Amino acid sequence: MSRRETILNAWNRAWGDGDLAAFEQLLSPNYVRRSKSGSEDYASLRKTIEATHVAFPDTTTEILHIIEDGSTAAIHWQTRGTHQGEFMDVPATGRNITVTGASFLRFDGDKLAEEWVVWDPRELLSALGIWHLGAGNA
Repeated sequence: MSRRETILNAWNRAWGDGDLAAFEQLLSPNYVRRSKSGSEDYASLRKTIEATHVAFPDTTTEILHIIEDGSTAAIHWQTRGTHQGEFMDVPATGRNITVTGASFLRFDGDKLAEEWVVWDPRELLSALGIWHLGAGNA
């Protein structure tokens, strides 16, 4: 399986289906996921994915683009679902959400060592009816 296919398989199974086995095979033991809110290891990421699937049981994730360059790759992704359970202390709203973002990956051999994820949480909050995206909120 090519790196591109491995990435597609892991992301679709983990984020789309809640099946973490493909991620576990892909990640290095020292994997770190970095974002604006800080860093997390795989154990923390696993909890995030599990919480996402409890709150949005019909979650689907689509990889829109993948660009590879040596030991790095960039993914442009889109996640959709229906808010059916508590998420980040927000009770179920029944609303449909769509969130887009990008992940920048660094591989160490065949294993994913680091991920930098970029997305705008205001997009999720707006879809949940908690935040209005408008000129005054930029």
